Amino acid sequence: MFKTRITEMLGIKYPIIQGGMLWLSRAELVAAVSNAGGLGILSAATFLTREEFQEELRKVKALTSKPFGVNIPLFPAIKPLDIEGYIKAMADEGVGVAETAGRNPAEYMPLFHQHRIKVLHKVTAVRFARKAQEIGCHAVAVDGFECAGHPGEEDISSTVLLPAAVDALQIPVVAAGGFADGRGLVAALALGAEGVLMGTRFMLSREAPMSEKLKEYLAGLKETDTMFVLRSLRNTARVIKNDVARKVAAMEEEGATIADLIPLVTGSREKEVMETGDISRGLLHCGQAIGLIHDFPPAADIVQQIMAEAETVIRGLGGGLK
Repeated sequence: MFKTRITEMLGIKYPIIQGGMLWLSRAELVAAVSNAGGLGILSAATFLTREEFQEELRKVKALTSKPFGVNIPLFPAIKPLDIEGYIKAMADEGVGVAETAGRNPAEYMPLFHQHRIKVLHKVTAVRFARKAQEIGCHAVAVDGFECAGHPGEEDISSTVLLPAAVDALQIPVVAAGGFADGRGLVAALALGAEGVLMGTRFMLSREAPMSEKLKEYLAGLKETDTMFVLRSLRNTARVIKNDVARKVAAMEEEGATIADLIPLVTGSREKEVMETGDISRGLLHCGQAIGLIHDFPPAADIVQQIMAEAETVIRGLGGGLK
C-alpha cells in the first residue's frame, strides 16, 4: 500500500519526505524520519564549511542505515556555500538524494548525474517544473502558496498547482505546501502527486532542535497567523506574524532596499528565535499548515500517525491503494 514511483526511486517505505529546514534539519531529526520509513533531509546551509557538513552526514549515517537526502539551497546568500564541494561530500558519504531549491540547478546537474545522486527540485510554477524535467531532474516538489519559506510570486494554491504540474510532466511530482496529516497525503495522491514533502509538520517534532517554549507557542497558532515579507524584492517568504515581520513589511512599503532589510531578515536572527523561544528576536518561516498542528511528538510518531490516518481516510472513501 502507498507504493509510488517516489517510494521506489528513493528506496523508502512511505511517500513522506521531511523538508530541509535551515537550523532544524540536523542529524537527529533526519535519522528519525528515515528510520520511521520516510525520507529525512539534512540542511546543508546549516553547516558553514564542508568539514562540518561532512561530519554531520557521518552522524546521520551512524543513526540510520536507511536512505536520507540533503537540501542544497541555490538562493542568493551573503556567504554562498561551496555547492560543488558539498555535492562531492555527499558523494563521498554515499548520499543519493538532493533536494534543491532556488535558482535553476542546471550547472550542477552533470555533477549530480556523475555521482548518481537523484535530484528533487522544488518549484513554484509549472514552467519551472517543465524546466527541471528538461535539465534532467528526477522529480519535482511543487510548492503551493500555502508553504513556508519561498512560495514564489504567483500565489497559486496546491490544489491547483499540483494537478497542473502533474498534467505537464512525465517525472514524479511531490506535493509541498499545506500538507500536515493523513488527509493531506490522501488528497495529494488523489491530485496526482506521488508523495508529500512536509516542513512545518516536522518543525513541531520532538527531535527538531528548537525551544520547547517556541514549540508550545507554535502549536497554539491558527492558519491565519502567517504573513508574507520580502515581496517587494521578489523573494517572497511566508513567516509567522510578529513585530519583526510587520516592521519588515512596513519598511518595504516605504521602499526599503535589501541593505536596509538585512539586519532584520538575516538567518542568524531566526536561529536566535529557535534557540531562545523569543519570537520577538527575528523572522520565523512557517507554513499555513501550522493551523493543523497542535502537538510536537517524536518524528516517528508523526509518520505513523499520518499513515494510519491516511488508511482510515481511504477506507472511509470506500477505496484502496495497492
